[in-house]
Amino acid sequence: MDLTTAPCLSIQIHLPPLMNLLQISTDKMLLGFFVLSVGCFLDMGLCTAVPTELRITTIKQEPYTVSKGSQLEGFCMDLLSEVAKKLSFKYRVQLVKDGSYGRQDDNGNWNGMIGEVVRGEADLAIAPLTLTAAREKAVGMTKPFMQTGISILLRKDISEESGLFDFLSPFTAETWVGIIVAYLGTAASIFIVTRLSPCEWSQPQTEENRFSLLHSLWFTAGALTLQGVGPHPRAASGRVVCCSWWLFTVVLLSCYFSNLSSPKNQESTQLMVKGFEDLANQDMMEYGCLAGSSTLAFFKNSNNPVYRRIYEHMERTKSFVSSMDEGVQRAKEGNFAFIGESVSLDLAVARHCELVRTHEVIGMRGYSIATSLSSPLIKNLSVAILQLSEAGELAYLQSKWWASSCIADKAKSSAVQPHSLKGMFLVLSLGLGLGALLAIQELTSKSRRSAGEQRKSCCTVLTEELSLRLRTINANRPQENIEMDKEKA
Repeated sequence: MDLTTAPCLSIQIHLPPLMNLLQISTDKMLLGFFVLSVGCFLDMGLCTAVPTELRITTIKQEPYTVSKGSQLEGFCMDLLSEVAKKLSFKYRVQLVKDGSYGRQDDNGNWNGMIGEVVRGEADLAIAPLTLTAAREKAVGMTKPFMQTGISILLRKDISEESGLFDFLSPFTAETWVGIIVAYLGTAASIFIVTRLSPCEWSQPQTEENRFSLLHSLWFTAGALTLQGVGPHPRAASGRVVCCSWWLFTVVLLSCYFSNLSSPKNQESTQLMVKGFEDLANQDMMEYGCLAGSSTLAFFKNSNNPVYRRIYEHMERTKSFVSSMDEGVQRAKEGNFAFIGESVSLDLAVARHCELVRTHEVIGMRGYSIATSLSSPLIKNLSVAILQLSEAGELAYLQSKWWASSCIADKAKSSAVQPHSLKGMFLVLSLGLGLGALLAIQELTSKSRRSAGEQRKSCCTVLTEELSLRLRTINANRPQENIEMDKEKA
């Protein structure tokens, strides 16, 4: 009985300590698992945490990023500031080292801003970076903050269509108005001078004046077209007026014909480019795009026959430009069409009055912000861009930085400005004034002689002469009126 109960008692005595030991071991395992889980979670959090200061890479291009003293400003800088406010991060901007946007070489390596993001040298790349499939594979691209396409930048006289009134183009509208005023003023001066001068019209009572108002207009128009129209003035005053008008006419016609037949106007009549098909079908003008750009890649990868011809021509002639400014400058010089992003070309048009962008836009795409593929900022950046777009902030920034500020280049203006002929207008005015003074002097001399003969005051005789010569009815039929007056008397 004792032998059987002893082992049982021994088991009952040692069983509770064993259970306690197992419970303690289980608690330790749970605690260790909890600590390990928290550590892994914290480790993951540290790996995906956003840096306190982001490194931003960009490139100088007006108006996206431009230098102002030691600071950078522009559309992209304003956009970056607005996005940073929404996402609450600090940043430090640096210019891309090689001055490139980002192109992949044959070995698969990227240069430019895309390369710096891929290598971890920058956290974000903010610039007019075109969203392409190749770039999307290498880096993370946000929702586009601006839509653009591919278009052509030309000088205005190459893209404008010939009109019915292009023969008026050598002079500006103000110059034409000045010419009309000068013509009417000269005709009126001839009409008045030939009436006032006694050397031209000696007997107003018996002679009919040869220079009526219609004949004066006809005489002036004939001189303007280098056609002689008679009769010509006999008095010195009338000849001074005519010589002034003839000199003005010679200079005016010289300017007109030289400007009408200028090489610039000849180009505009020989060449007309409205789109890419017109550009591909002509061989008089060179065209090209930015080397290593997404625009070049578009033409290179396109299956459209017209676009393939454009790419093959650019590749054959090596007509690429190294920068946007170089393309704009070559377009301003003429005989070159610059192919580029429509938004950038619109800026060039806003800055340079002699340039114009064609209406055709192909290959619509967008500009995006680039970051690394593993960055947690992609989603938040896209949301911030959409919020700015919906609030109208992006449209405001574009209107701010794309405002037109072009100033016409007067030295290269094709139309003759009024100030270019101001010397001749002055000579004509002096001639007309001198002719009028001579006519008055001639009439005054005759009135003084007549006053001595008639024993009247010179002012009285002069007043009678002026009244007689300026009455148009008496001038038309002088003899008939005198006879009628005698019969009534």
